[in-house]
Parts: sequence; structure tokens; C-alpha cells
Amino acid sequence: MVNKEKVKEAITMLLEAIGEDPTREGLLETPDRISRMYEEIFGGMDMDAHEILSKRFSVADSEMVVERDITFYSMCEHHLLPFYGKAHVAYVPNDEVVGLSKLARTVEVYAKRPQLQERMTNQIADAIMQELNPKGVMVMIEAEHMCMTMRGVKKPGSSTVTVATRGNFADNEKLQSTFYGRVRNFRL
Repeated sequence: MVNKEKVKEAITMLLEAIGEDPTREGLLETPDRISRMYEEIFGGMDMDAHEILSKRFSVADSEMVVERDITFYSMCEHHLLPFYGKAHVAYVPNDEVVGLSKLARTVEVYAKRPQLQERMTNQIADAIMQELNPKGVMVMIEAEHMCMTMRGVKKPGSSTVTVATRGNFADNEKLQSTFYGRVRNFRL
């Protein structure tokens, strides 16, 4: 749970630290705006992916399920700058499936917290693997990091791609290739 009062105090101190006057008209409500924004963008801190994935439906003989192009926004834990992009999630059910919106919600749980893209990719795969007990899971995330775009190396448009494979995806190049084929616009 975001402590809105502490966030307001911290933003006021930050404004003062960079030489701004937090009492000037344009900044007067900024601490409150940011505290409300943080409550929204860090909402994943209070969410549980296992609870989201708990409602399942029985199926027989189901093949790979792919949910692609799940838009997400997250905050890099190193610089507290945004990174954003698309997540692609696949799993091979083992007698049960979950509603498709639950895959997108699982991405949201892990995106809405201070994060590393590499960790987030693994957390999504692990949550699906643990909760659904599928035959396998594969997650790919493509993202642009503002810490690479607006500071440091300053390379806008560069994309970071991370992949996690579990179960029958781990060593099965054909299954991985099928996943990549279903994820439109994938570039090696």
C-alpha cells in the first residue's frame, strides 16, 4: 500500500533538493498528484497473481494458448523511470485453462511495481507454472527503457527482449519456434 503522505513529503523534498520552489503555483499540487499516480502505477504491490490465476476451467486435449501484445508500463527499480512495451505469454494446458484476461492481469501484477524486466519475465512464467501446472510456459517481453532513452547512453528506440521458458518449452526448439511464429512481428 502506497503511503501517500510519505510520497508527498518526499516529492516536496525532491523539488527543494533540485532547486525548485514547491510552493509556486505550477508545483503546488504536484506532491499530491504524484502520490495519487504512484498509488496507481505501483498498484501491483498489493496484488497477488496466484489469486488472479485461481479461477480455472477444465479442458480436454488443448494445445498451446498464446496471448500476445499485452501492453504494459512499469518502473525501472534502478532509476525509477518507466519502461514499457509488450508481453507475449503462452502455455500448454494440462487439463485446465484460465480466462485470457487473467494472463494480462498477471502481467499487470508484476509490471505495477519497481521492477527489472528480466525478473518480471521470470515472475510471470513462474506464477503461471505454479498456479496452472501446465505442460509448459513461455513468456517474451519486448520493452523500451526510458533510462536508456533520456539519460546515460541516450539511445531512443532501442528495445530489450527477455524470454523465460518452463516445462516443455525449455528444451523444445520446435515448440519455441511455434510460439515465435504466433507472436507477430517478432525479430531476431
